[in-house]
Amino acid sequence: MRRILILLCICSCLTAGFLWTNKASADDIAERAKKLHFSSIVLDTHDDTTQRFFSKDFDLGKRNPDGHVDIPRMREGGMNGIFFSIWIDGRIMGPPAVQKALDQIDAVHENVLKYSKDMAFCRTAEEVRRAHAQGKIAALMGVEGGHMIGNDIRVLRMFGDLGVRYMTLAHFYNDEWADSSTDKPAHNGLTDFGKEIVREMNRQGIIVDISHVSDKTFYDALEVSKAPLIASHSSCRALCNHPRDMSDDMIKALAAKGGVIQINYEKSFIDQAYKDASDKLSGGVVELFDQIKKACGDDQECFGRKMAEQEKQATAEGKLPHVSWERIVDHIDHAVKLVGADHVGLGSDFDGASMPDGMEDCSKLPKITEALLRKGYSEADIRKILGENTLRVMEQVERVSRELRGW
Repeated sequence: MRRILILLCICSCLTAGFLWTNKASADDIAERAKKLHFSSIVLDTHDDTTQRFFSKDFDLGKRNPDGHVDIPRMREGGMNGIFFSIWIDGRIMGPPAVQKALDQIDAVHENVLKYSKDMAFCRTAEEVRRAHAQGKIAALMGVEGGHMIGNDIRVLRMFGDLGVRYMTLAHFYNDEWADSSTDKPAHNGLTDFGKEIVREMNRQGIIVDISHVSDKTFYDALEVSKAPLIASHSSCRALCNHPRDMSDDMIKALAAKGGVIQINYEKSFIDQAYKDASDKLSGGVVELFDQIKKACGDDQECFGRKMAEQEKQATAEGKLPHVSWERIVDHIDHAVKLVGADHVGLGSDFDGASMPDGMEDCSKLPKITEALLRKGYSEADIRKILGENTLRVMEQVERVSRELRGW
């Protein structure tokens, strides 16, 4: 009996030790993840927060009750680099498109100036690193849709001078020189003028962004560009068969040229069940966009509110399934396994898309770092995904620009 009691005691001690070790290990990972995340450059390549600058109820410097991004929540989530998206409806062309784009570019500059204690406007990778060293949030700009140059290459140069660091070649609709992934092909990819635009982007040091473009446009741009490309907010078609996502072959081709796919968090781009249910309800992303535009016109505040209301109601009624934030990690992991950790980044689509459960706003970003650490990713690779890969592309694009200009 005494022997049995001794054995039971030993087993009990071993079990307690095992449980304590596991708990300590779990706590250690959480603490490591926190230190890693908040010491890294966390650079999000696509945020539609710019649209909110025109709302009387929005203040970038205060914690807002809605939306996904503001300075307090960026600080809370360790998001210290942001590409503010310059966007207008892709069917607006010519001078009106240029004017609306300039209005938004000015709004970004004014907001960064207003909150200069927290933010610094950046044009280069070096400036992003300098802002980070100063404890400031690096603010950059990307133009989401080539239609905003008004079919005039001189406007592209002007955008570059104003600090635009990337341009998406098309949006939901074809523009005058590039086919979109969600429109009927009109140009068989890029026109000759479209190819000239890509060459000029290389010369100006503006990154070529192939999110939203048709597969043919992607391959045309890849062939013409002398610098790496990015997909500023796209996910993996192998996991969710959406035309806005990239096929494995496209991701491999992007990576082979040194480019980066920045994973989009939008539910219909990361979860097949959600996409199928959403398509059944609305007929597809463009149709949904058109339905809401009919109700809101050009009022972007109304547009965002209506989209959120419709999505919330459909989910509550069981017409749309819940999607976990962990699907974001699944897409990151798929791309990394496909092309390596050097070619993957983050492009949330905050303030312009429906976020999955658990990623309600940018304050939740540390979850991604912890999830990758628990998957066995090295700290060096996680830093690359969080922002270093995007900075590396920026540096390469800057170098190509200097070479082409003979500097």
